[in-house]
Amino acid sequence: MRIKYSFFIILTASILLESCSIGARIKKADTRFEIGEYFAAADLYKGIYSNLTTKEKSLKGKIAFRQAECYRLTNQGRAEQAYLNAIRNNYADSTIYLHYAMVLHQNGKYAEAVKYYDLFLKKDSTNLVAKNGILACRNVADLTKVQYHYVIKRSTDFNQRRTSNFSPAFMGSNTDMLAFTSTRPADKKTVQKNSAITGLPNNDIFVSRKNVVGKWEKPEIIEGEINTINDEGICSFSDDGRIMYFTRSPYVADGARGTEILMSNKAGGTWSKPQKIKVFNDSTVSVAHPAISPDGQTLYFVSDFKKGLGGKDIWKATLSNGECKYIENLGPDINTSGDEMFPTVKADGTLYFSSNGRGGLGGLDIYKATPKKEGGWTVENIGAPVNSSSDDFGMTFEGKKEKGYFSSNRNEIKGIDAIWSFEIPELAYSIEGKVTDEKGTEIPEATVRMVSNNGVNARIQTKKDGTYRIKLDKDMDCVMLASARGYLNQRNSISTQGLTDSKTFKIDFKLSSISKLIQIENIFYEFGKWDLTPASEDGLQVLVKMLNDNPNITIEISANTDYVGTNVDNKILSEKRAKSVVNYLISKEIASDRLVFVGNGEEKPVVVDANIAKKYNFLKENDVLNEIFVLKLTPDQQEIVNQINRRSEFRVLKTTYKLY
Repeated sequence: MRIKYSFFIILTASILLESCSIGARIKKADTRFEIGEYFAAADLYKGIYSNLTTKEKSLKGKIAFRQAECYRLTNQGRAEQAYLNAIRNNYADSTIYLHYAMVLHQNGKYAEAVKYYDLFLKKDSTNLVAKNGILACRNVADLTKVQYHYVIKRSTDFNQRRTSNFSPAFMGSNTDMLAFTSTRPADKKTVQKNSAITGLPNNDIFVSRKNVVGKWEKPEIIEGEINTINDEGICSFSDDGRIMYFTRSPYVADGARGTEILMSNKAGGTWSKPQKIKVFNDSTVSVAHPAISPDGQTLYFVSDFKKGLGGKDIWKATLSNGECKYIENLGPDINTSGDEMFPTVKADGTLYFSSNGRGGLGGLDIYKATPKKEGGWTVENIGAPVNSSSDDFGMTFEGKKEKGYFSSNRNEIKGIDAIWSFEIPELAYSIEGKVTDEKGTEIPEATVRMVSNNGVNARIQTKKDGTYRIKLDKDMDCVMLASARGYLNQRNSISTQGLTDSKTFKIDFKLSSISKLIQIENIFYEFGKWDLTPASEDGLQVLVKMLNDNPNITIEISANTDYVGTNVDNKILSEKRAKSVVNYLISKEIASDRLVFVGNGEEKPVVVDANIAKKYNFLKENDVLNEIFVLKLTPDQQEIVNQINRRSEFRVLKTTYKLY
């Protein structure tokens, strides 16, 4: 009995000690969580969760949720599984559905995300973050279409392996200097301690400069008293590059982590000791992510001030002697109950920012906000490829150009960010082609002339191989004319109006000889009749265009038949066929006194040229396809030759019509 009693006492004591131990560990983890040390808290919650039994389902749900929140807030890939663990353990707070949906959304699992957004809306039917999330997931195809035609590339100039690099900012209008935030060590001797907030070293501000050949040099720590043992970053510069605004997160041992905005002036080659900018009267309110307007009068910033719309909002203030006045929340055009962060202002005054409260492709997406004349903003998601299902933020422009850099954690591990370049390549348009005769033989030194609606008048000669190339501008309407001595002219037109991609137009010219008999391609008649078939329309339109392109010529239209039937009948048939072509041309407003028709019947058989001989191996150049020749061929060959003989042709009679 004594042994059993002693064992009971020991077991009870062990359970009590274990219970006290778990409680103390949870309290410690919760404290870390409340002061924002999410990385440290996540590790503590992970250990606690693994020691809980299935009987402690309610507690397991709570710990799993806190663990998931830590992973989400530090961009750890394990957030999805942790939220799922909390749901399986019946965690009661409906917020879990919203946050789990946002993580699924960020991981590109759009159908699953919609399911959990819907579950959350059953608890809070007015939540815009969930509504926007569903809308974005269902219309993800539209957001993945290229909207701004940016070409993006992961930078090789500013990123360093196993370090986080983000929020690039040109140092004013001087686009030869770029500052950015990085966790890299200042030098090889520096030993960095990882932050309890992110699990990464604290951030510092680095600068890179372009050398004389336009290449970015190795980044160096910014000069002056800017960087400390604290976390510094997210900077913005006045237009002249002499005033810097940046974020600092002062370290407070075992206390709540806050952020503040500081200002420093550049004197000579170094930056002065920074001074804190007073924003709100309550100094405990966190402010961060400063962005100064081009005129230096307005400071945009981010804060979770309780008078906002929820989450982190973007605010603006008028700067006066280092203090912020007329502080104003940018309102529901910009802000949501989610997080709006990382504002930047382009040289033309356009505001860019990131948000996870508008749906998008997942995570933080970059948005463009244009001021309205009547007040407020027009906001649009800039789409792929800049935005992805990961976090995309911190955009900076090279002056007014559509190029610069942004930050993203796509394809990165452990919450690391990288700097990417973006650019809309300058649109380029041109026309190129070849000028040949009707047989496809190149015409060297032909002339191609182009006249446009905006005054461009280009005149070039083709090369020896008959080719040419002409550069175009955007929004041009052009008329082109190809000509050569001994040939008829040919016109064409081209337009670059409304084009959003670069393009090279391919336009070949085939010029007809003035002195030769030219076969009219694709003219067809009803069998044994002179009625033109609908299939002749294209060939007839070519003839109409040729006559309009050359208004000073007169031509003779001739028709030819094969040897089948009597010559008298064939002449009558061919004449009526030639007249049918002339009648068509007259119906298209070609003057009748420019046209003559004649029927040759079978009297002018084809003389085989090089092109025909190349096409049919049973024919040789200079063969005359008369009845005597045809009767020596096989039946199949005879049909081919008869088709060759059945043709319509034209020749130029005069080139001075109405010139005198």
